[in-house]
Amino acid sequence: MVVLDATIVNIALPSAQQALDISTADRQWIVTAYTLTFGGFLLLGGRIADFFGRKRTFLVGLLGFAAASALGGAAVNAETLYAARALQGLFGALLAPAALSLITVTFTEAKERAKAFGVFGGISGGGAAIGLLAGGLLTEYANWRWCLLVNIPVAIIAFVWAMAVVKESKASGDTRYDVPGAILATAGQVALVYGFTKAATDGWSSSVTIGWLAGAVALLGAFLFWESRTKHPLLPLRVLFDRNRGASYLVSILLGAGMLGMFLFMTFYLQQTMGYSALKSGVAYLPFSGGIVAAAIVASRLLPRVGPKVLMATGALLATAAMVWLTQLDLDSSYAVHILPSFVAMSFGMGLVFVPLSSVALSGIANHDAGVASAMVNTTQQVGGSLGTALLNTIFTTAVTGYLTDHGAEPLQQAHAAIHGYNVAFTASAILLAVAAVVVIVLVRNTKSDASTQENAPVIVH
Repeated sequence: MVVLDATIVNIALPSAQQALDISTADRQWIVTAYTLTFGGFLLLGGRIADFFGRKRTFLVGLLGFAAASALGGAAVNAETLYAARALQGLFGALLAPAALSLITVTFTEAKERAKAFGVFGGISGGGAAIGLLAGGLLTEYANWRWCLLVNIPVAIIAFVWAMAVVKESKASGDTRYDVPGAILATAGQVALVYGFTKAATDGWSSSVTIGWLAGAVALLGAFLFWESRTKHPLLPLRVLFDRNRGASYLVSILLGAGMLGMFLFMTFYLQQTMGYSALKSGVAYLPFSGGIVAAAIVASRLLPRVGPKVLMATGALLATAAMVWLTQLDLDSSYAVHILPSFVAMSFGMGLVFVPLSSVALSGIANHDAGVASAMVNTTQQVGGSLGTALLNTIFTTAVTGYLTDHGAEPLQQAHAAIHGYNVAFTASAILLAVAAVVVIVLVRNTKSDASTQENAPVIVH
């Protein structure tokens, strides 16, 4: 449900934007309100799952997610929709680490745990595929609001089954929460994304933009300082300062930024430039979702043999090549020639990266830190997605404005301006993905023997 909700709304974006009269600069908040609160509170959610009880946290997350979905489905203005998406992210931040922690503590034998996370990864990939297709179906034949309301029956069914089947578990020992750390981390991320958003309307050199970005740096710096001093850190710096784990988290941020930017712009390209319906757009994305699932299966089998570094580097380079290919899009581009190859290459690249990335990110983690380390995998991707979406949307808006200023605002020039904006944004995405490949090649050091012995490392497909 959590993965589905990150993709199902993408297909509905044009319809929701039109229905609620949302500007181009602000439309990214439909995505980032969710990913920002999701990423911002995942660390706290991981600690709550560890200390409050993983089953109890999971159940609370389900009910809250359903309520937030109901609010979003009933939204009559942009502000209500943004608030509902933020609440979905908040309760998703309880659900995701609780689910991962429950699997980790339930399946203690290495082979059974590998099977469990294989199923989990398959369902995650399936959730992405179902989200894209369901988003198209619901938007086409019902209403974009059902892309949110559909979560309610899913949450209720999961709640009933979890009550009967899932067993409770908690961490022992130090179980105090770091509320100041959670506030500083979340406020810093919000300020950073909002600063990027203001750049789209006020410019990069405006005092408002600079003020928000400077505030973000100060808040995030204060967060790291606080975490190094407090006795009960939200994010123990020992989790970050392992070379392999730190590199994997940085790669996750870069990949999240590059990939979610692609989804945002390709949805508008398919529907507004190519004239696809919402349903046809969802079907067009299916090769991407299927490729991730297939690549995850391949990566799970190859990981013990070749090690994580080879798989991650290959995947990041594939994703970079896919994004470079998308920079060739034009008004009359062909789906089969220009889009499908990119979707397939990107999906295989992401699948090859995320399976070993999760393994590296969670290797050598003590049981007491299992929740927060699991949350960091999702946190970095969601934070990357939030920042990437805001940054790339700002780059797109700036590029379009500059093109129209130079070429005029006739209808044909407006269409060419949008294409120019997409291509500039895709170029920026390609740079982010290329940097991720460099980080893997330079910093990740796991050998294949390490990969085969990492019993505590879940395999996650996002």
